[in-house]
Amino acid sequence: MRLSIWPWAGSAPEAEGLTHIKAKQGSKADFAPSFRLRECAPVTAIAPDLIARYGMRQVPRYTSYPASPHFMGDVDAQTYGAWLEAMPQGATGSLYLHVPFCRQMCRYCGCHTFITRRDEPIAEMAALLRREMAMAADRLPHRLQVSSIHFGGGTPSLLPPAEFALLMAQMAERFDIDADAEIAIEIDPRTLTREMARTLGEGGVNRVSLGVQTLASHVQAAIDRVQPFGMIARAVEWLEGAGIGAINFDIMYGLPHQTEADCIDTVRQVLALSPSRLAVFGYAHVPFFKRHQGYIDASALPGVMERHAQAERIEEELTGAGYVSIGLDHFARADDAMAIAHRDGTLRRNFQGYTTYRADVLLAFGASAIGKLPQGFIQNAVPLSDYGRAIGEGRFATQRGRALTHEDRLRARIIERLMCDRRIDLDGFAGKGEALALADRDALRELADDGLIAWQGSVIELKDRARPFLRNVACAFDAYLSASAGRHARAI
Repeated sequence: MRLSIWPWAGSAPEAEGLTHIKAKQGSKADFAPSFRLRECAPVTAIAPDLIARYGMRQVPRYTSYPASPHFMGDVDAQTYGAWLEAMPQGATGSLYLHVPFCRQMCRYCGCHTFITRRDEPIAEMAALLRREMAMAADRLPHRLQVSSIHFGGGTPSLLPPAEFALLMAQMAERFDIDADAEIAIEIDPRTLTREMARTLGEGGVNRVSLGVQTLASHVQAAIDRVQPFGMIARAVEWLEGAGIGAINFDIMYGLPHQTEADCIDTVRQVLALSPSRLAVFGYAHVPFFKRHQGYIDASALPGVMERHAQAERIEEELTGAGYVSIGLDHFARADDAMAIAHRDGTLRRNFQGYTTYRADVLLAFGASAIGKLPQGFIQNAVPLSDYGRAIGEGRFATQRGRALTHEDRLRARIIERLMCDRRIDLDGFAGKGEALALADRDALRELADDGLIAWQGSVIELKDRARPFLRNVACAFDAYLSASAGRHARAI
């Protein structure tokens, strides 16, 4: 099958309990809260020189280890097929479907996505996804038990409702989906329709992530993503009306012309809609990697000190409203499954970020999608033409990956627990001393001397207010970092 799309680059209360504020009259879309911001006082407890030194370092996000720049071409379609055939009995799985299309390119975006104004290429991709799923299921020695499904992109909510329904039917036919499986999808509120919201609810979707980023109009203009509060509120109203109660928001700091006051105002407005979770990301300016980011005026970007202050302010607002700070960049209501997993020490991290599901396998479908099997990681071809040609011809589109060694697995477990718990006892990972022997002791000593971690024997714990530097701590266990230091975003 040949894809017919080609890439181009072209006065509201100030009380603490804002979490459950709702519109008293009219619809949510009619409710546009405005907040009188309190004066911004300095909040940083970490010395400015440390913020500058550590914040400027380029480090992975550690949604995998090794990080994707270390995937290699010796893991190919044949390798992937063999790994599927060797799937152990009793393995549990999760599914990821990548829909790499948007209606327009947001200037800040770092995703693998392509622009189309038409539905036909999206329908063609849906057909390819169904075929790829069938190919993978046919190679498995038994039906895979699935505990979570995630649609990402791009804007997967652009799928025509009928195509989405076909994809869900295919998954139910080919895999054993748990009755309480989490089915999640990422949504651009600018393009969501009431019909699609109903289709998502009818299809079993029980969690959505809405891309908010910022509600400051001048920042929206700078990143070419204009979406007023009423548009977000309308999307939430439609989704809740369709029976989807778990709603997440993505927000960002470090955007062009963005200020601390902008960040606070955005947080206070979205809290009025009672999200279950929020993911808070720092904008990564990498125009050498994503050419469309070149349209952003680099001189308008906040510096590392201002970025740190924005992140601190956002965290203060969210924790002050009762949300639990989780890992590097997530916040959840105390009764949310993610907050519970955080307290229980069962939180996990993968390519979709933090998750509550402990699946052994991640099967990923679509151009550029990354999956994980017991043997290692696999990634599909990024170009749509390459992906479409391979799947259309009945071949897997695996382009690269990484077979894991024993040391890789041990380092991955250490880094994951650090990223999830902000604390580790290395004696719990292997024979006494084996895990600590993998650490860069000089790096750990520097972090301890600078007051970012407490290090006693085998126990390493992130200090208070040092959360933004969590990735810097994880770097002490990364054996590959020096080979790719210039291919990652800055820590802050």
